Amino acid sequence: MFELKKSGDKYHFVLKAGNGQVILSSQMYASKSSAMNGIESVQKNCGDDNCYERKTAKNGKFHFNVKSTNGQIIGSSQMYAAESGMNNGIESVKKNAPGAKVKEAE
Repeated sequence: MFELKKSGDKYHFVLKAGNGQVILSSQMYASKSSAMNGIESVQKNCGDDNCYERKTAKNGKFHFNVKSTNGQIIGSSQMYAAESGMNNGIESVKKNAPGAKVKEAE
C-alpha cells in the first residue's frame, strides 16, 4: 500500500509491504498531484531493473533508490545490513508496488 502524507505544505509517500514495513520513502513534493505522479511512476517503472540504483553507504550498509526514466530519484529504501536484504527489498517493491492502493494518512 502507498501511504500519502502531508507534512506542512508538502507531500510525500511511503510504500508499505503487507506486514506494514516501509519498503520505500519518497522525496518531498510541492503538491499532492506531484506526489501522485511519483506514485504512478513507481507503479509503472518498478518492474524495470534499470530503474534501481543499488548503493553501499560509507558504513558498509546497503540501500537502493528507484529512479524515473529521466533519472530522477523517486524513492529511497531503508538501510540493509546485507546485500541480500537490499535485493529482497527491491523484489518487494517489484511485487507490491504495481497494484498497491493509495491511502491518505491523516
